[in-house]
Amino acid sequence: MLRRCLPALLALSCIATGQEASPEKLAARARSLELKTPYVPPPGNPLSHHAAGYAKVMCSAVFITGLDPEFADRNVGDFTAPRSERLKLGKPRIDHARRQVEVTVPGTGIVRVARQFASQGCITLPEGRDELFFQPSTVRSTLPAAARTPWPMGDAPSGRTRTGLDPARLQSAVEAAFQPEGLTAAFLVLHRGEIVAERYASGIQPTTPLESWSMGKSLSATLLGVLIRRGVYALDQPAPFPEWRKQPGDPRARIRISDILRMSSGLRIRAPQDPGYDASGPYPDHLYLYTGGVNSFEYAATRPQEWPPNTVGRYRNTDPVLTNYLTRLGVEKLREDYPTFPTRALFDKIGIRTMVMETDPYGNFLTQGYEYASARDWARLALLYLRDGVWNGERILPVGFVKFVSTLAPAWVADGRLIYGGLFWINGDSRFPAPRQAFYMAGAGGQFALMIPSHDLAIVRLGHYRGMEPGTRAFGEAVRLVMEAATAGSPPAKPPGR
Repeated sequence: MLRRCLPALLALSCIATGQEASPEKLAARARSLELKTPYVPPPGNPLSHHAAGYAKVMCSAVFITGLDPEFADRNVGDFTAPRSERLKLGKPRIDHARRQVEVTVPGTGIVRVARQFASQGCITLPEGRDELFFQPSTVRSTLPAAARTPWPMGDAPSGRTRTGLDPARLQSAVEAAFQPEGLTAAFLVLHRGEIVAERYASGIQPTTPLESWSMGKSLSATLLGVLIRRGVYALDQPAPFPEWRKQPGDPRARIRISDILRMSSGLRIRAPQDPGYDASGPYPDHLYLYTGGVNSFEYAATRPQEWPPNTVGRYRNTDPVLTNYLTRLGVEKLREDYPTFPTRALFDKIGIRTMVMETDPYGNFLTQGYEYASARDWARLALLYLRDGVWNGERILPVGFVKFVSTLAPAWVADGRLIYGGLFWINGDSRFPAPRQAFYMAGAGGQFALMIPSHDLAIVRLGHYRGMEPGTRAFGEAVRLVMEAATAGSPPAKPPGR
């Protein structure tokens, strides 16, 4: 049977599972635990927010990925600017000289602007403002040229023998992934640390940064994991946000870092993925955290509590935004430079060169979904997790962190949904034809990096948003064929470091 489909804004499309708890049961359980706190919807004109999302998506597609504007307008990024709302807006005006995109809200005088700023990518400017609240900067990698560096630290062939998968089935998997209506842009299979299959759409290169959306939530978890490894935080400690310590007895002060990573903080916002979500209601905070042009960290940290922590699991952007907030607080506590921290502490260590982490107008990373990277760089991040957080003998992530993020979150299990861990999805409902212990990064439009530790496999798929549903189905078929290729080949080997 098919999983019950949520609204079109849902980050992940509907595919066969048969084990999803009904929205009615989820809503009833949540009501039984609900606290008596008010809900205040995001301020502003919803159509202005849609215009901001439209401008940002077009800016990134044109100036970061390098897509043709007409192609981008047809195919990219409906998540923060749904097609139905785009039709109410003016046609995007692309200014190549200023590297910006403007979208007008007809009849209001409102013009929303997104502009590319140095290494911070395309940023949504606050309504009516032409400047940021921080000084953009250029972040430079210290890595040598990728073309002269062997995989995985670079893109040159490693020289290691590629064995263990049936080549005919593997080729069939690649062909299945590129079902035409799916608009797949990149597909890659990693086995025992080596690239064994790889293909790109016309105009896309192995180094092209592509829309990745909520795969960035897993990147947010990783950066926080780096700080936990360095002793700045512990998973079970209460999250040290200053906003939660202003008033004695604030119930949010009991929310642990682990609750936030598990999307179980219980904070009150509206999200399109909520059971029983009404699209005619107020503009959802889940999207406002992208489009509002506000201090996203402050907004998320000032939301009231809807449920006690670790009781109800909900896919809401407050928690990954707060994860990013923790990273900023931790980096500043170390008196290190926040904009360069991801590159110094993670990317340069594992060979990532293409990642663009976009920010809000205050310089706060919005990697709950605003980030762009190549398929090879997502494969490198997946390989770090297949190696239990160890890279070239150096421990990047703390002992036990990979197990934590890939273990079912208690509040989601209590809801009857065996699908979420610690800012990673879990294949506990057999969403994909792979072992239930597999876990994955996922984003709107059918973006996936699936890790299968039992077979030392990672499968990456990136595509354009309009192809989400057929592209996700095609990815599922490709996964099935890769698993057949693994079964037909040599027996799986235990991955190093696990």
